[in-house]
Amino acid sequence: MPLPRFDRLPAERREHILGVARRHFAEHGAEGASYNKIIEAAGVSKTAAYHYFDGREDLLTAVLDGVLDRLLHALGPWGPARDEEDFGARFAAGSAGLAAHLRDHPEDLALADAAIGRSDGTPWLDWFDALVTDGRRLGMIRTDVDHALMVSATAAVIRAADAWAVALMTSGSLEGLPQGDPPHQLWTLLRGLWGAAAAAPGQEPNGAH
Repeated sequence: MPLPRFDRLPAERREHILGVARRHFAEHGAEGASYNKIIEAAGVSKTAAYHYFDGREDLLTAVLDGVLDRLLHALGPWGPARDEEDFGARFAAGSAGLAAHLRDHPEDLALADAAIGRSDGTPWLDWFDALVTDGRRLGMIRTDVDHALMVSATAAVIRAADAWAVALMTSGSLEGLPQGDPPHQLWTLLRGLWGAAAAAPGQEPNGAH
């Protein structure tokens, strides 16, 4: 966590320092970026830097915490769905919001895996825990698989699908996918994982297999 003196800086200055650090970590990797180059690029002296952060790992943690906060904000909170149709609509909105954020913020995309891993996954997995719990309540997600395993597997599938969709969007390769658009393909994967008759958003329940 940043030291108290960093928190007393003006918000614009704090964001500038973290933004420079985020760019360096995204470009050179969470383990490869140079602390000295980051603080130099941010216009911070070495003396001041050690009043703001307890070293490189502290700065990295602050950056990754910010990335994770933005990913969760893009997903939006998960609340209990009224029925299968509402579940599908909520899921589609959350996954679309996350994909759009990753598309528009390539630095967050580059650091997403590190942010989720460094946080021990708890804040991230809480969202998927709520989703799986709700899906099981509605009979949309199988119950013969351990709950924690199903949560982790669902999160992994969605994260992989978002990264794949962003790569297609940035390369201009979305048109003419023979298996359908990314949301349809993601739902197909999840239906296979969940093992229940979960209809794709916009379809009648049990209407597609």
